[in-house]
Amino acid sequence: MKIAIIGAGVVGVASAYSLAQRGHEVHVYDRRSGVASDTSSSTAGLIAPGHSYAWASPSAPLMLVRSMAGAQTSIRVVPRVDIPLLRWGTRFLRECTPSRSRSNTLSKLALAKYSQQLMEQIAVREELQYWKTDGGVLYLYRDEKELGKAVGNSRLLADHGRVQEVLSSSEIPLVDPALASSRAEFAGAIHDRSDGTGDPHRFSLGLAASCERLGVTFHLGEAVDRVETDGASVDSLVVGARRVRADGYVLAAGASSPLLARNSGFRLPVYPAKGYTLTARVKNAERAPTVGGIDERTLVAWSRFGDKVRMSATAEFVGYDRSQSPKDFKGIIAAGNELFPDALDWDTAEYRTGLRPMTPDGPPLIGRGRLDNLYFNTGHGHVGWTMACGSAQMLCDIVDGLDPDLDPSPYSPIQSRRH
Repeated sequence: MKIAIIGAGVVGVASAYSLAQRGHEVHVYDRRSGVASDTSSSTAGLIAPGHSYAWASPSAPLMLVRSMAGAQTSIRVVPRVDIPLLRWGTRFLRECTPSRSRSNTLSKLALAKYSQQLMEQIAVREELQYWKTDGGVLYLYRDEKELGKAVGNSRLLADHGRVQEVLSSSEIPLVDPALASSRAEFAGAIHDRSDGTGDPHRFSLGLAASCERLGVTFHLGEAVDRVETDGASVDSLVVGARRVRADGYVLAAGASSPLLARNSGFRLPVYPAKGYTLTARVKNAERAPTVGGIDERTLVAWSRFGDKVRMSATAEFVGYDRSQSPKDFKGIIAAGNELFPDALDWDTAEYRTGLRPMTPDGPPLIGRGRLDNLYFNTGHGHVGWTMACGSAQMLCDIVDGLDPDLDPSPYSPIQSRRH
């Protein structure tokens, strides 16, 4: 089949690779001039099935209330009239029960584990270099009570095959010696040895080159303006002054997906969560992290990319606003100085924002919608980079009429609970 993919982020590129491997003629369209140059270049870089917890949890409503009251929380909502956000938020709150949170977490975990295995296989097969690390990821807690909750939560993952070790404060530097110099005081940590880190942009560039060797054509700098339908199927894509026709179409445009889906008569429950990232050069190697991690109090996450460190934090629900100012990164820099004093050269820092496509429940949307030839692979907000390769393989199986290795129903775009 001839298949047109909208979106050349890590999910779109992985989808193109899987489909091309099966012999499909694949064309990828993206408004950006480079592969994975938007949100895929603005993530912390964690490959972390061990952090697959659904954001919609029993504790989330209080955090949202505190945020709207002006508190500095890791998930921020500014009160305003925003109908899509109100619609999304209502669904989010419905998912905050213990049973729904557990189910959504396990769906994310299953896909993330499956995807991590596929990513490693692809990287070996295609000889991809993307600053991959294998030292696990540290989840650091400054409060005994919060550590206790985390240990309790980790039992859910352990019951489903995830091995996580609880560390005392004195054991943390044994995993990453850089934290011996930290000014922060930790009650302890959870170390998931199977997690890791890597640069999704570099991974995507390498995989895109493999795609081109398989015959994939990338149409970069060519924005899809509209999806034309006849009510039963997609007829064409409007790209500038021309129409593009294919046998099948894949919407993998991240946070822009609901905007394009709207005119096809499909309301996607995806809303952008704006995140902030910076990347700074290492100036003191002994004090710079070698293992990825998250400070669970500030929710600042980090990864080491060679002679640079990527740090990320915050999720703001402010629509499609991509603006930034120096004050937006003060919290990340403060955490960096506390965690890794004198390790990074902030004068070299590159600052970015990215719009992470969030579903209310957490799992992404993968599969065919109500139109015969329109497929979705989007909504990979949290741990999206981790889930990319598995999502692509599942999509490919669905396109080919095969049974995916995982039950696809938790990710179906046409479930009633997602509308």
